[in-house]
Amino acid sequence: MADRYLHLTGTAPGRFLTRRLGLPQPVGLRRWSLATPSLDGPLLHLTAGGSLLGDTLAPVLAATGLEVVRRADRPAGIVVDATGITTAAGLGGLHAALHPVVRSLVTGGRIVVLGTHPSPEDHHQAAAQQALEGFVRSLGKEIGRGATAQLVRLAPGSAAPAESTLRFLLSPRSAYVSGQVVELTGAAPDPVADWVAPLTGRTALVTGAARGIGAAVASVLARDGAQVICLDVPQAGEELGRTADRLGATALPLDITAPDAAERIAAAVPGGLDVLVHNAGITRDRRLANMPAERWAQVIEVNLDSVLRTTDALLEAGTVNRGGRIVATASIAGIAGNNGQTNYAASKAGVIGLVRSLAPRAAAGHGVTVNAVAPGFIETKMTAAVPLLIREAGRRMNSLSQGGLPIDVAETTAWFAQPASTAVNGQVVRVCGQSLLGA
Repeated sequence: MADRYLHLTGTAPGRFLTRRLGLPQPVGLRRWSLATPSLDGPLLHLTAGGSLLGDTLAPVLAATGLEVVRRADRPAGIVVDATGITTAAGLGGLHAALHPVVRSLVTGGRIVVLGTHPSPEDHHQAAAQQALEGFVRSLGKEIGRGATAQLVRLAPGSAAPAESTLRFLLSPRSAYVSGQVVELTGAAPDPVADWVAPLTGRTALVTGAARGIGAAVASVLARDGAQVICLDVPQAGEELGRTADRLGATALPLDITAPDAAERIAAAVPGGLDVLVHNAGITRDRRLANMPAERWAQVIEVNLDSVLRTTDALLEAGTVNRGGRIVATASIAGIAGNNGQTNYAASKAGVIGLVRSLAPRAAAGHGVTVNAVAPGFIETKMTAAVPLLIREAGRRMNSLSQGGLPIDVAETTAWFAQPASTAVNGQVVRVCGQSLLGA
């Protein structure tokens, strides 16, 4: 459904009226396309309080394709290396670096602060580095004009593991991601032969792929070079076939809750899977006092239990290849809760628990990363059916004052899926325009 308010604020009379009334003024977001593959302008590289990255950061920033400069009147992106801040007093360097330039950031620009992991042995360093999180989350709510702010925590010594993450965050692909904290391990990235199609030679399976977010995920993975298998329930077979045909993909009609689902998936991919995306999900909304047991059980079974069961079976059987990527779909409902969705929120919070627990063990035992996207208000047929006032609240209650699109979830999933994203593990990234709900 079209966002008429967003269209209104894109006109001169609309801007005047909404400014006079003190209403939100969203800016149309610039997303990736062949015509707009990168940000339009230079990347300003600043340092606050010294650096733990040495000379390893410069080539990684250069790899983003942006012109990296130390001074710029209208930067499209700003990266601040704050890895060397270890004291409360040192935080003044962050203010000194950004205060003079933050107003000059272009519409739809990007700010990325680089920090390091808070130390359990040094509470002064831990306090200073944790302070960066509060700073970035607040900055994301201040800068407006479609701009975003993120914090990336790196292991000391080298910026190389951050290349795929900085390529994503400093590009139009991350248009609806803001106020996020991404913690990277020190794992070396797998090589990428072609950054235009980084998934070339890889096989990906997407559940719930017939329509909506799942179809968008399948489309972006195919665009990035993957051979995609689109899975959905047999009842959606006709729509599933159309989606698969459009992408040159394979359709796999299968109920993911079936006892033999994992075995049938394994049989469909004799060469194994490189990317497994758990996107299938349902809602059966009702307040707990009015919720029959079967509504509770259906949501838990589809959204959580089937994810646990098939993931375990596919890892144990070796169907997910070494260097593989597992991406699950959580939700901000699992972070903040939602009225009438105790079953749905429980299932999505369960997905977050799965990711945090399994990620280090999957990496150590199978060479596989496990991450999750947590969408907020995304413009789909489901949200189009939400009553008008609730729909408008969902759209406006975030730092970007608009709903996201399925492509936004898909682009984040594709970043997780890249071979170079080895250091991105155990992360839950909200795709919500920095929703005012939740952490």
